Amino acid sequence: MNSLVRQVPTGVVVATLTAMAVTGVAWAHQPVMDMAPRWEGGYGAQVRHEWHSSDDLKDGDSKVDNSFGRRRRVDTTWIEGIYTLKRELRFSFKLPWVDQSRVVVRNGIPIRQADSGWGDLILGMPLKYYRNLKNSSWNVAFTPSIRVPTGSTSADFPVGDGSTDFNFSFSHSREAAGLYQYYDLFYWVNTRGKKGIAEGDEVGLDVNLGLHPYHNNLTNAGVFVMLDVSARHKDRGVDTAGTTGGTRISTGPVLVLYRHNVMFRTEFKVPVYENVNGTQVSYGPEVNVGLGVVF
Repeated sequence: MNSLVRQVPTGVVVATLTAMAVTGVAWAHQPVMDMAPRWEGGYGAQVRHEWHSSDDLKDGDSKVDNSFGRRRRVDTTWIEGIYTLKRELRFSFKLPWVDQSRVVVRNGIPIRQADSGWGDLILGMPLKYYRNLKNSSWNVAFTPSIRVPTGSTSADFPVGDGSTDFNFSFSHSREAAGLYQYYDLFYWVNTRGKKGIAEGDEVGLDVNLGLHPYHNNLTNAGVFVMLDVSARHKDRGVDTAGTTGGTRISTGPVLVLYRHNVMFRTEFKVPVYENVNGTQVSYGPEVNVGLGVVF
């Protein structure tokens, strides 16, 4: 692994790991890493686990009584990879393994539903433009993606929805003097799936603002400390539990550690604003932990 790293200039590896680290917020929509790897013929992979759960019931932006004990838990392990055909052109994938459960109410009776298995595969094609200056670097990107229905829809709480969906993402990142900025605006076109599932289209904005307080050139090791802000709005739709959609803003801290060509990232986010369509269980706090490597 170390010999592979030595084939690439240290600064490039640092930038690559930076990109892997700071784009965690974009994992929800834009496949894999922001920039990694920068060199032709390079590739990267990462495994990350995210989970969120809640038993708070909301009607619009107000918390309401949850006497039936409605709740929802979703654990997702993502297997993600990327290949750099050219510096400006990449191909990426992300495949989720989902384990989830919820309590819904049917005819006045609470019913537990659960399912686990491989979810819907996302394929992307990040297109990049870079500028490397004396004391800073930045890039802009356009990433079209497609989500294909590889997940099962057989369960009452299915891991897939049976639809083919499309994403368009515009992003910008910049690093200078130990400061990092990342912005990503995206739009998901969600088509009608199976079992009456018709989730609304989604628009989102992700922002990462961070500090790079430590870096060791000898070992290519360092630390990033960042603040993550995520905004989501999904049009009214329906799934197997009822009405979907609404608006949510979440924020929280991010810690990234890297050494040579390996990166570890962990983050914790809580909703600071949430307004749902109809009556739904809150999205709840979210924890995300990931480990990535580039070659």
